[in-house]
Amino acid sequence: MTNRTLMAFDFGTKSIGVAIGQEVTGTARPLTAFKAQDGVPDWNHVEKVINEWQPDLLVVGLPLNMDGSEQELTARARKFANRLHGRFGKPVELQDERLSTVEARADLFERGGFRALNKGQVDATSAVIILESWFSRQTPGQ
Repeated sequence: MTNRTLMAFDFGTKSIGVAIGQEVTGTARPLTAFKAQDGVPDWNHVEKVINEWQPDLLVVGLPLNMDGSEQELTARARKFANRLHGRFGKPVELQDERLSTVEARADLFERGGFRALNKGQVDATSAVIILESWFSRQTPGQ
């Protein structure tokens, strides 16, 4: 197993959550959430975080319908992933993110009640779930 640093993004039209993780431990933690205008973040903020953490791989959550079919947001998340790759030249992978926001809300509520449910924390925690599900997909049989 390699020890790459990975950064995950939970794409949304109003907010984009970010998490950082280590491949060797298979764990991730929330970093931040960027405000977005109709799905477009302030790219200077994204660049600052990428430069600070120097991830080897970027993982973008792919929003799908529960039956696995694509929705309008799916294409927008793909476009965001392509822009990340184009701007920063880092490899980008997509990860099915069905239920990550629901899971993030439940996890945060369990730890901190309603006060923990601010939008930025939910989005950043969703990015953690996306990254940890990517890790679990890399190690079959666990």
